[in-house]
Order: sequence, then C-alpha cells, then structure tokens
Amino acid sequence: MITINEHYLKLQASYLFSDIARRVAAFQANNPHVEVIKLGIGDVTKPLPPACIAAFHQAVDEMADDASFRGYGPEQGYAFLREAIATHDFQARGADIQADEIFVSDGAKCDTGNIQELFGQQTRIAIPDPVYPVYLDTNVMAGRTGNYKDGRYEGIVYLDSTRENNFVPSLPTENVDLIYLCFPNNPTGSTITRAELQTWVDFARDNKALILFDAAYEVFIRDESLPHSIYEIPGAREVAIEFRSYSKSAGFTGTRCAYTVVPKECRAYDSKGGTQFVHPLWNRRHCTKFNGVSYPVQRAAEAVYSIDGKVQIKELADYYLENAAHVRQEMARLNFNFVGGENSPYVWINGGRDSWEFFDMLLNKAGVVCTPGAGFGRCGNGYIRISAFNSHENVQKAMARIHQALS
Repeated sequence: MITINEHYLKLQASYLFSDIARRVAAFQANNPHVEVIKLGIGDVTKPLPPACIAAFHQAVDEMADDASFRGYGPEQGYAFLREAIATHDFQARGADIQADEIFVSDGAKCDTGNIQELFGQQTRIAIPDPVYPVYLDTNVMAGRTGNYKDGRYEGIVYLDSTRENNFVPSLPTENVDLIYLCFPNNPTGSTITRAELQTWVDFARDNKALILFDAAYEVFIRDESLPHSIYEIPGAREVAIEFRSYSKSAGFTGTRCAYTVVPKECRAYDSKGGTQFVHPLWNRRHCTKFNGVSYPVQRAAEAVYSIDGKVQIKELADYYLENAAHVRQEMARLNFNFVGGENSPYVWINGGRDSWEFFDMLLNKAGVVCTPGAGFGRCGNGYIRISAFNSHENVQKAMARIHQALS
C-alpha cells in the first residue's frame, strides 16, 4: 500500500498566513460594508519599476521573433543577470562573489526551503524564535525534528530573540550544524551589526557549522554601518550561503525572481568527516529539480541594476520606509514598545496581550489586518507585526483607525 511521509503529520494544523486569511475572510463575510486594510502579509502593493517594465516588454517582443526567440535557458540563470548581480550586489560592496557562484530561482522562499535537502538527516538545526515559518516547517517535513510540544518541536535548538537581546539571538550553547539567520529580520525588523555577524561567522568556522543567511530585506538598510551581505564579513565564504529576492526590492512578488549565493569554498562534511563542497551539490540539485526562471523575468531583474533601475528601486524602498516611519510614530504616540521600521519594512510591536487576541481586536474594531507574533514562534507571543507594504493613504487610514480603537 502507498504510505505518506508521516513527518507532515507533525506540522501544526495550518500555515500562519492561511490561518490569517481564513479569519479575514470570515470577518469580511460578516461585515461586507467594512473596508479591510491589510498590513499583515509582506506583499508589496506598488507596481514594478518602469525600468523593469520596459525590459520586460522588450524581452517579450524578442520571444515573438524567430531570430531572438529563446527556449530552455540555463538552470542557474542567464549570464547577463548573474554577472550584474555579482558586480552590483557584492563586488561593489567589497564582497568577493563571482557570477558562477550565483543561482537564479523563482523565490527565496523556495530556496530556503529546498536547500536543506543537501544536508544529512541527523543535522542539528538552530533556528531563531521568532522565525519565518518556512525555515522550521521544511525541516519538520524532512524529519529532522521530534514532535511538537509546549509550543516547540523537539530536536530543534531554538535561538531566543527577545527585547533583552535586541532581537539578535546569542550564540548557541550546544553543538549545532546548520544555523538559520535573517537580517534585516523577518518578522521583527531588527538588524545585526558587523561585529555581531562576525561572531556568528567565527562560531561557524570554529564548530564546522554552516549559516543560511536570508538577506531578502537588505534593500531597506539605510544605516551604512550595517552589513548588507554576510560576505562582507571575513571568513564567510567558507561557512555561509546567502539568499536574496527581488520580491520586496523591485515588487516581484507576482513576477517571481530571486537568487542564492553558494561560494565555491563553502563546505560541509560527509559521514567520515571528509570535506565536501556545497556548490556542486546545489548545482546538481538545481539542474535536476528546476528548469530556470523565464527569459523575460530575468531581463526585468537585470534592469534593476541599470542607472534608472537603481534610482527607482531606492524610491520604491523609501516609499515603504516612509510608511514604516508613520507606523512607528503612531505606535509611539500610543506608548507601545516596538522595534524595526527604520532599516526594515516591518514594525514589531509589544502588544502587552496575547498575539491572536490583539490580532482579532484590530480586525474587529479597526478593520486592520496585522500578523500575530505567536505565529512566528513562542517568543513572538504578546507581539504583533505591522507591515509597511501598502499605500500611504491606506497606512495613514489604518493607523488612524488603530489609534481610535486603542485610545
């Protein structure tokens, strides 16, 4: 008989954002007259930058001509995009990353979920709490955890991120093999300094561990003392894989384009302790299970690095950061403690009550959707996350409603 992967049965009843969607749908069905303002899921609302649209159109036109039509492209991504990424995102910041160390994909969510396939079943995982759920759930699916108990999975080393440590977790006190880090952080919006990131790189080198570094929100960094990439840190090439996305930086949430960086020196080990380089393993996985991002989408992504594209990308991020600043201002007026929103599109707010209770109150009294912090882990309970991804008008309207509901 056919049997299932029973590790899926360990997963909690629903994915966080699916649960939110169900509650919002129920509210809208019962209150059809209320205009719901969504500041929950991190989905952008502004259109693609004009430079990307122009490149998209030109590439589509090329696909309509026999002479310029393209079929299957390289699974790793076209050279024109990989070279632009290496030059502008890394080498321009002093990070030694080459084009052939970049793998273009259809999303950082996919890559952070798929990368764990490369590592052994007994790999000891360290995951921050609160955390983007994909990191945790994909390892549950793979069978690297025990059962869910008291708000956490057995077998996972949780790295508490709290107000006391400024939402930057301390180094683990026990042996770990694979470490997930995300900065600027989703969900808290917190950032990490160069010195703090150096301690993680040094820890990984000393303990033969590997860091999975999610930098999907680096475009929002305005404090130039902060690192945009883990490869700005000495020694990181051997112990870190980095994930980037055009979803938030260029509005590609519905267009789908991202990339993963795997330096050629990046290493793991076989069961006998022998060194194995990760680059050829990820390349093999990529070629086997992925057929590449479409040519027009990659041309649109390349336009991000044009002179006009760079200006438009910054304007786009500044637009959302202006929203975040307004959220911060209003929550400060209401005397809430919070973090984020300065180098991140997310504001992490201590609500002083159960997260889902706060979520339901804002939905029912203000018609505003946030994200309950408890959905990101046990340390998130009592917090909510407000996203800056909406129009200025809607953010201002939402905060006015929240102010009225909480005053």
